[in-house]
Amino acid sequence: MANHYRIRFNQSRGQPGRGTVDHVWRVFEGDKEYLFKHVKLEIPSYSELSPEPNWNVACDGYLHIDRETSTAIFRDTE
Repeated sequence: MANHYRIRFNQSRGQPGRGTVDHVWRVFEGDKEYLFKHVKLEIPSYSELSPEPNWNVACDGYLHIDRETSTAIFRDTE
């Protein structure tokens, strides 16, 4: 079963514990948060308002992580 992801711009990048200034993306998978330099969407995405409230790019699929380039890649297969 696919997971639900929320993707947001990292406004606190470069601050302690918030990645370098190059870690511009926050990716949420449930309660887990990841920081990435790049995001690649290979599946349909849509805008979504979270309860916080914050606007996100959202998608349903599977997260693949390219650690060498710090890229979150979203696909429809595991």
